[in-house]
Amino acid sequence: MRTQFAFHLVSFVLFAILAPRTVGQAARTSAASKPVSVLAAKVCERCIRAHEEFLASDALQGRGSGTHDELVAATYVASQLRQYGIEPGGDNGTYIQLAPTIHGKITAAPQLRITPPERDTQAEPLTWNYGKDFLVTDLTQAEFSGPLQKLDADEPGEMKHPKIKAGAVVLVVTSDWSRAKQAASALASQGAAATLMLAKDSEPKNFQEASDQLPKLPDRLAQDSEGNLNVNALELSQDAFDALRQMPEGAMVHFEAPSAETKGSTWNVLGILRGSDPSLRGAAILFSAHVDHLGIGTPVNGDNIYNGADDDASGTTAVLEIARVFGRGTRPLRTVIFALFGSEEMGEVGATYFSEHPPVPLKEIAVNLEFEMIGRPDPAVKDDALWLTGWERSNLGPVLAAHGAQLVRDPHPSENFFARSDNFVLAKKGVVAQTISSFGLHPDYHQPSDDLAHLDFKHMDAAIASLLAPVEWLVNSSFRPQWNAGGQP
Repeated sequence: MRTQFAFHLVSFVLFAILAPRTVGQAARTSAASKPVSVLAAKVCERCIRAHEEFLASDALQGRGSGTHDELVAATYVASQLRQYGIEPGGDNGTYIQLAPTIHGKITAAPQLRITPPERDTQAEPLTWNYGKDFLVTDLTQAEFSGPLQKLDADEPGEMKHPKIKAGAVVLVVTSDWSRAKQAASALASQGAAATLMLAKDSEPKNFQEASDQLPKLPDRLAQDSEGNLNVNALELSQDAFDALRQMPEGAMVHFEAPSAETKGSTWNVLGILRGSDPSLRGAAILFSAHVDHLGIGTPVNGDNIYNGADDDASGTTAVLEIARVFGRGTRPLRTVIFALFGSEEMGEVGATYFSEHPPVPLKEIAVNLEFEMIGRPDPAVKDDALWLTGWERSNLGPVLAAHGAQLVRDPHPSENFFARSDNFVLAKKGVVAQTISSFGLHPDYHQPSDDLAHLDFKHMDAAIASLLAPVEWLVNSSFRPQWNAGGQP
């Protein structure tokens, strides 16, 4: 029965996306004959719940990056955009933009080798084994190397402006494990080849249990891409950490994991609503989210489906609801692009491909608002408020707030969320791109428990509704936000 249900479900969504374009044209004609202002529109609570119930269902098995389940989710999203009268913006007149990828798989346990500087005749070379001396927490490369650099994260002011040499392997020294994790994320965006830190729990038994599964490599684009961010982070046993602290800076650290590669794909969904004012054609607005999540993973309390209801079915739902409202309203003055990216969880792969194959030149995209995890309120801010990453980097947040958006500054700056979502790919290329969220650091993040039962639909409905009037102003204005001094990454 489950096989038959899946067959009919996929057949339905494929029919919706592959139907003649006249369906979308008819919807546009109907919308044009009955103009509706976004200000007069209300969110469709049933639509919001319906999107979540499909995207975060067990039937999609967690929408794993680059998997068939991600494609089914993308096909569903595309069918909704067609229903709303949004034009296709993908490949060959469709809504789907296919990005060829390379899938890497580690085939044997990695090793870590440390070679002292030639000037040091006292230190001995070290060779460490995965599961005994170190574990992998994040990995984007099967092999990396660089000179050892040490960073004292407990030193006041050291993490505000760390002087990191490009390509260095940084040993983070701190008495606070959470501070070390925050440092690892920040250092990756500053050009470190990798970060090493003391494991949170370095008991040998825990190391052995954690190493039962080999580390995973993210997919990467088949075509070489500019500006890809390498995020490599290892946790060391107490003995390994102590030994590395004694090693002089400048020692060469080399990580190597035997691996194999196969070809794969990820899928973006692109829709376009053409603006009516020719003078604003070079100032498009991009609303985006990511459609993928973690798929099937290690069971937790007997559940191995990582549904991703908040991360990021909630953001995808927000973009779809904005598309629905705009699709039935009067045509905006500016062109609006709706993008749902694939393989964000694998390192912004879909967004990177989009940035290199955009439906309009990137210089003609004035704003990118990414929606990431708005399915639950953040207790750090007022009820139903949302926050914007990189608030201080541009004038976008304050201007939107002045026009009624319940947006505030990101209350978790140490988490470096600005650089941890698809917006960062576009921001590095000059687009004023920031993320709207209400993620309150809940414990269900990247767990099977990020499911429908843990969503707050009242919050989600109110959050999306609060943005309708401000974004209507945005798509009908000539406002083009600017980076503040030093704000563009």
